[in-house]
Amino acid sequence: MRVSQRENASGSVPSQRGFVAPSRIPSPADGTAAATVRACDHTAGEATDVNATDVTATDSSRPDSNQPDSNRPGSKRPNSKRPRHSTPTRAQRLSAAFALLLCATQAVAAEPVAARPGANATEPRAAGFCAVGSYRLDDGRALDIGPGVEGQLRWRSDDGRTGALAPAAHGAWISTVGWTGRADGHRVRFDCAHGRLRFDDTPGQRVRTIQRDTRFRGSGVELAGRLTLPPGEGRVPLVVLVHGAEHDSALQRYSLQREFANAGIATFVYDKRGTGASGGRYTQDYLTLAVDAVHALDEARRLGGARIGRVGYQGGSQGGWVAPLAARIAPVDFVVVGFGLAVSPLEEDREAIAFDLRRAGFGEDPAAMAGAMAIADATAALIDSGFAEGYERLAAVKAQYAQAPWYASVRGNFTWYLLGNDADTIRRDAPGLVRGVPAHYDPMPVLRGLDTPQLWALGGEDRDAPPGETLRRLAALQRAGKPIASAVFARADHGLYEFETAADGERVSTRQPDGYFRLMTDFILGKTLQPRYGEAAVCANAACAGR
Repeated sequence: MRVSQRENASGSVPSQRGFVAPSRIPSPADGTAAATVRACDHTAGEATDVNATDVTATDSSRPDSNQPDSNRPGSKRPNSKRPRHSTPTRAQRLSAAFALLLCATQAVAAEPVAARPGANATEPRAAGFCAVGSYRLDDGRALDIGPGVEGQLRWRSDDGRTGALAPAAHGAWISTVGWTGRADGHRVRFDCAHGRLRFDDTPGQRVRTIQRDTRFRGSGVELAGRLTLPPGEGRVPLVVLVHGAEHDSALQRYSLQREFANAGIATFVYDKRGTGASGGRYTQDYLTLAVDAVHALDEARRLGGARIGRVGYQGGSQGGWVAPLAARIAPVDFVVVGFGLAVSPLEEDREAIAFDLRRAGFGEDPAAMAGAMAIADATAALIDSGFAEGYERLAAVKAQYAQAPWYASVRGNFTWYLLGNDADTIRRDAPGLVRGVPAHYDPMPVLRGLDTPQLWALGGEDRDAPPGETLRRLAALQRAGKPIASAVFARADHGLYEFETAADGERVSTRQPDGYFRLMTDFILGKTLQPRYGEAAVCANAACAGR
């Protein structure tokens, strides 16, 4: 049930799947909350620090998400994380999973030391906020400036590099690498009065994009949205950013709304029901969310008029289930899925548990894997019953395996929550946390019936959404003639974020992979895809999918 990181890979973890992370992560080993986490995701793709919307035509001071820090364009499950972690851990993302759960009903903990992509951020001080927007440096590079954590900004380059900006002496802003807090030597100065900046020694000018804020009817509710158009009068493709499982405002957090517009793509972002400025009640029902996405596309076309050419969706994390479903309801020209899955939420939990055991060194231990799957069966049965029965079975497997050396490594996307809480807590809180989550949702019938060109970008080190089974299923669809292209960024975690591993084993996000944003823009613009984008090879036909 994943919650995604709202920063979707290019400006929103980045997003999110089914649950939102609770404010604390219980440890299966001792049943106590072992870490503090923030609900994410982002992602939207994701992963993303909170990035504000580009303020050119209208000066709206909203941060943005669907990438880590936002990306959580979302997202999948919300991204949560432990204290030193920029990129939420599985448990945290779980946050994305059962976390979304908790996020929906309770406040999350304070921002960790290293805020991971997708974590909530507040607007920077007014002096810095006037600088939020998309820029083109004099050497041709694109640069996005968005809000970061309180009092800070965040810069993003289209090659995936990013850094937090803190105010320094004499009007300068100094940068640190990703979410590490480690200085990287970059300095930025802003001239808001003239829409200019200087990144190190290179000047840059704000890109005068056109923003049109709107309110429109979704499926029975009023939703808040924004269309951002590139400068000029010519026809451009349109991409609608589909949320992950985060509860954050996409209008405020999705940096992709600016980044895509800077790349010549009209972009529509909206707060999903029950979040931000939109009405209605938060839900994780994929059909309801897909119908809302269709309404969002209709509104974007209306606002864009004659400028709108090709149209499609970009969905991160949980949005990877919603976007293809929306395309099946009403035809579009393309679908981009970032760090999403072609398996059900329950299957995702099992695959995530297996991934964790392999990382912990128990992958070749049949007894360990069998025991972990017995735990997964018990937690799935509890969810299947609507938390009405199965507590004795869960207690039995916990007692049977609690002393096993591999037990503390069992996380998954919601299993960790059930292992870390007592029966009374689960009975009281869990039903409300998972309301609307289709635990057995099988995306394959939709994908088999979808002839829309699709791009799937996945992370090889994704602990929340391990891509193994999804890649096998996508390959089968490719062999069946479906127009699907896939690319795996081998060193990226959920939200498509690369990372460093700290001494305590936690991951700290540093950047998105070089080539990820370029891959998405080439696909949306209808260009022929290159064989490789950065370190990722593109598989776009049956030949590379194998037979």
